[in-house]
Amino acid sequence: QADAMLESHDSFYIGSDVFYTYLVRNKVWRHREKQRDRDRFLEGSDEAREQIMTGQFSDYVLRQFEEMLDYFGQYPVIVRSSSLLEDNYGNAFAGKYESVFCANQGPREKRMADFLAAVKTVYASTMSAEALNYRARHGLLDRDEQMALLVMRVSGAMHGRCFYPHLAGVGFSFNPFMWSSKVDPRAGVLRLVYGLGTRAVDRIDDDYTRVVALNAPGRRPDAGFDEICRHSQRCVDYIDLDAGRLVSGEFLELVTQSMDVPISLFASLDPQAAPLANGREVWILTFDRLLAETPFVADMRAILASLEAAYGHPVDIEFAVNFVSHQDYRINLLQCRPLKVQGTSGVDVPQVQVPDRDVILSAAGAVVGHGRVTAVDRVIYVVPAHFAVLADRDRYAVARLIGEINRECGRRGGSTLLIGPGRWGTSTPSLGVPVNFSEINHINLLCELEVMHDTLTPDISLGTHFFNELVEMNMLYFALFPNRPGNRLDAGVFDREPSRLADYAPSGSAWADVVRVIDPSEPVRLVADPRAQTVMCYRVQSP
Repeated sequence: QADAMLESHDSFYIGSDVFYTYLVRNKVWRHREKQRDRDRFLEGSDEAREQIMTGQFSDYVLRQFEEMLDYFGQYPVIVRSSSLLEDNYGNAFAGKYESVFCANQGPREKRMADFLAAVKTVYASTMSAEALNYRARHGLLDRDEQMALLVMRVSGAMHGRCFYPHLAGVGFSFNPFMWSSKVDPRAGVLRLVYGLGTRAVDRIDDDYTRVVALNAPGRRPDAGFDEICRHSQRCVDYIDLDAGRLVSGEFLELVTQSMDVPISLFASLDPQAAPLANGREVWILTFDRLLAETPFVADMRAILASLEAAYGHPVDIEFAVNFVSHQDYRINLLQCRPLKVQGTSGVDVPQVQVPDRDVILSAAGAVVGHGRVTAVDRVIYVVPAHFAVLADRDRYAVARLIGEINRECGRRGGSTLLIGPGRWGTSTPSLGVPVNFSEINHINLLCELEVMHDTLTPDISLGTHFFNELVEMNMLYFALFPNRPGNRLDAGVFDREPSRLADYAPSGSAWADVVRVIDPSEPVRLVADPRAQTVMCYRVQSP
């Protein structure tokens, strides 16, 4: 049964000996040796990446690369990292190393040049500040990092000039997001997208994925068709064969150009929308019929259970699916790695009764992390009204300031609650604070205020890279919807307390009205219950 369901792999493996030889040949090894020193590991990393990107392979290796490209012809490929540390147990390395798509179109010389650039990009990512900081943070600088590569034929099909699979996504054999008591975390969870799976792996600022609890696929976090429509995927990632690169396009435009797509399996008609100008109907990517009328959910649940049993540990997979007909499909398992999880319950969360006057914030509806009762030693608050009027360049400056405060929090220890408007970690400053994860890695409790944009809602699916970082750091993520029942924020508390920004970041005085750092004058406690999807932060009165 598995042989009939699974798509055969078509890939080449480039061993780490090629990586080692390349570093020595191009005089990068001395930089690599410096990285074992915690005090100097970033010295020369920029120069090292430049040498890698401009280096040369031996004629012997180049001939083998040419033979491999001849085998693939003009079929798109992806160059994936496969290092010793990232594939090992215990560390996520989520998004630290690159994977690069190659459209693989045009004359052989161009295809070879594009492929070599992709290989060098992956190699250079081992010397990135983000990867090296991650290794330093987890005590891995003195561990031997061997970078091998997988060169894989991209799973998918041609739809005119567009190349993509019908379906792709990521799967966890353990579901850490409990949006309902009906959700069994041991059954696993999927994040589905139409097209290439890049939208499931990365956090997309202005679009959504379909989150599927495998024991209850019809039970969505969204309530009502209007909300489902707002939270549905609108854009699709695909390889444009004419342009020779990875691009994004509107789903409705793509399906009007591709008559071979079984659209009704993935999308539902919007009964309230007027037909498009070309007379085509408006479809919403819900994946309802896929989940209800095919064995796809059962197949994915069985795959995840089998892999978890083989690994002896929860797993994280990436996959693509191509359909021959409504009931006939092939699943391509692209990747499987150990998933670091810490459970969803953590502790027995007590029911607390708190007078309204002592509640600082309460949130209901989007909580990721295990349950906890914890003291809050400090609060970093990005004032929404002041942040909203900043130019984009100033929002980046605020993000760097948050990083400086974060580092000081790490030195001081204690529990830190970070509250800010919109998306944390966004690449679009108009939608939130554009921090890198390394700039919030000492934060224990992360809150998103959904006040940046009328249509912006918390992306409960987060993105595999962002999510894995949260889990690995044992961080609690939650969103607060100021205008919804069960949600409130007493921002006046942060105005009444003195800000200690200057103590945490002396260079940040220009942003004193935007960022406030509060050391509470009286005890503050936070209670999070992921099963009930609730969070409460409140002042603790002396008995």
